Amino acid sequence: MESAIKTVEKYGTPLFIFDERVLAERIKSLRKRLPEEVDLCYAVKANTFVTACAAKYVERLEICSPGEYDICKKYGIGNRQTVISGVNKTEEYIKRVIADTVSNPAEGIFTAESVRQADMLEKAAGEAGKNLNVLLRLSSGNQFGMDEAELKAIVCRNREKYPHLCIKGIQYFSGTQKHSLKKDAREIAYVNEFMDRLYEETGFVCEELEYGTGFPVFYFQGEAFDEDSFLKDFSELIRLSSLKRKTVLEIGRSIAAGCGSYASRVVDLKTVKGQNYAILDGGINQLVYYGQTMAMKHPYYKRFPEKKDGGEENWNLCGSLCTVNDILVKQLPIKKLEAGDIFIFKNTGAYSATEGIALFLSRQLPRVVRIKESGEAELVREAFETSVLNS
Repeated sequence: MESAIKTVEKYGTPLFIFDERVLAERIKSLRKRLPEEVDLCYAVKANTFVTACAAKYVERLEICSPGEYDICKKYGIGNRQTVISGVNKTEEYIKRVIADTVSNPAEGIFTAESVRQADMLEKAAGEAGKNLNVLLRLSSGNQFGMDEAELKAIVCRNREKYPHLCIKGIQYFSGTQKHSLKKDAREIAYVNEFMDRLYEETGFVCEELEYGTGFPVFYFQGEAFDEDSFLKDFSELIRLSSLKRKTVLEIGRSIAAGCGSYASRVVDLKTVKGQNYAILDGGINQLVYYGQTMAMKHPYYKRFPEKKDGGEENWNLCGSLCTVNDILVKQLPIKKLEAGDIFIFKNTGAYSATEGIALFLSRQLPRVVRIKESGEAELVREAFETSVLNS
């Protein structure tokens, strides 16, 4: 954390810091604890700034928008490594991706989230004279994917209606922060049973399953989690599936969370009706923790300078937005808090930089620093005035 404070002193606050060394070690650690037969897919939406580093250590990258596709192109990541996913694929977008490859079938994989998407993929592929590798997304009961009947209908009509679609298998994802292995067991059993049933009823062989694990990340103090045991038990669940067909685990939050820190500085202190308030130069527009519960939980953090003398007082850490909801942490016990003190919040590598309400009140977007695997700090985004977007 000493290097983090030096980075903050150089670049100021608020500031995002993403450490590629931590990211690389995290992916290597997951590989050691998951079955060697499975491939890993990094969900780019978790943190676009570390995409190039993640691409070196995973087999696939899941892309859910044209913007994410452009980011991958910027980093020189070819379509061979991508899964073009998402509920809103336009014809223009599909054609652009197909045009970027010269091979046939076109490199990479598309997902079909609906019958309409399957029709769009077939049309674009036919016009380009190429075949497309496709995963059909099976819904877990929400707006993503298709129900069994629609998916089965596409498979049954594949040769006659979708001659340019090389359907490889199923994509399935049911949510994030899943703590229950029983839920994983039910999902994996259900998807495998459905794929077996597809074969029995239609003769279609699912060569591949891409499964969104939704592995949990524990952000707050006092939360107990034995990840080694969790991953060991999960590996036993997924191993049978991986022996029957190629299995790809799509992971975002669990890969990226630990590589990020967010620094914010105390700019004002006050006591109002017996409550201590510290105003920080960041806020909920930039710091997002899943399951924060109105700031009642205390995240892992470091404060600089550290102070060991004096008694503790409870402080409410608030951001710079003009809304009573902009509270980062409530009733945090701190010794001798002063204006100018810096808080570095940990585990902010997933979603915080892209999921906050960034344009609210036209506050600046913070700088982003990436710590390369060599240890060198690289400024990858300057502070950005959002007023130009709001006027």
